[in-house]
Amino acid sequence: MSTTLSHPALIDCRRLFLKNYEVLINIGVHEFEKKGEQRVLINVDLYIPLALSTPKGDQLDEVVDYDFIRGTIVKRMAQGHIHLQETLCDDVVAAMLLHPKVRAVRVSTAKPDVYPDCEAVGCEVFRIKAA
Repeated sequence: MSTTLSHPALIDCRRLFLKNYEVLINIGVHEFEKKGEQRVLINVDLYIPLALSTPKGDQLDEVVDYDFIRGTIVKRMAQGHIHLQETLCDDVVAAMLLHPKVRAVRVSTAKPDVYPDCEAVGCEVFRIKAA
């Protein structure tokens, strides 16, 4: 994460985050995975320019609401079965970047129950909105 924060395009940004959002989701390419839900941990970092996210009146409409992050994930999960974590990450990143205040986003997913000899398997995507 420190590498991301040192990116010059993010020097004037605030980081909002959703950490270890645990969901049960239909995900996987194997037949046994298509028969039920799996536990997935989702992490999101949004980078918002301070000029667009520094409240002057201490009002919610002056910032990006955390509900936007969770709601975006819920909408994607409602679309049905996902084969790959890479697809889930890419879809969530693309949806987050649609928000007009978001300059950059990092999304990671982890499936903690796949292998008994490791904490999790997963993927991560980081993108900066084109200027």
